[in-house]
Amino acid sequence: MATASSGIQKLLQVGTKIVAVGRNYAAHAKELGNAVPKEPVLFLKPTSSYLENGGNIEIPHPLESLDHEVELAVVINKKARDVPQTIAMDYVGGYALALDMTAREIQASAKSAGLPWSVAKGQDTFTPISSVLPKSAVPDPDNLELWLKVDGDIRQKGSTKDMIFKIPYLISHISSIMTLFEGDVILTGTPQGVGPVKVGQKITAGITDLIDVHFNVENRRRPGSY
Repeated sequence: MATASSGIQKLLQVGTKIVAVGRNYAAHAKELGNAVPKEPVLFLKPTSSYLENGGNIEIPHPLESLDHEVELAVVINKKARDVPQTIAMDYVGGYALALDMTAREIQASAKSAGLPWSVAKGQDTFTPISSVLPKSAVPDPDNLELWLKVDGDIRQKGSTKDMIFKIPYLISHISSIMTLFEGDVILTGTPQGVGPVKVGQKITAGITDLIDVHFNVENRRRPGSY
């Protein structure tokens, strides 16, 4: 397993936003009944949704489950605006393994009403993430195997080679819309196999031969509640 330097780890602490890419694997788009997009589907998640490895993913009341989506996270290392694809990889500081936890019931209601997805995607603990791998530890980000298990059973396994929009294009496209800053993260989409996790279950996930993470799932408890 690769290790990451403390300097690289600090990137996530200074980031201003998480830019997530939806439907970036054709099989995943189809499993949710969505058309394969002609340009990236983007949405934002707050950095307050980060959860470090080993933490507890919280299901908010009254929900009984959340959907897991395993993704490669690209961590930006410097200010990026209107970046050409030809030099886009110069703006990558490292990579991480992340989960885009989704309150699917809330998202489905929002989509049917033409409303934003923020409540379904941006709650506390909804972006579990590994430590950051330095760029040098990931020589071929276009050929990484991502996997996720729930209670030891494999749920998702896919390769970044199947991404519809590759990393240089994503950096160029996103930076033409909004400036990316040091520590910002791009979540590059999830392969097929998404599904629910419930209280008491355990998620393990990783990038094969590079890094793995584990998280427990519990109910969110608010102050004064029992």
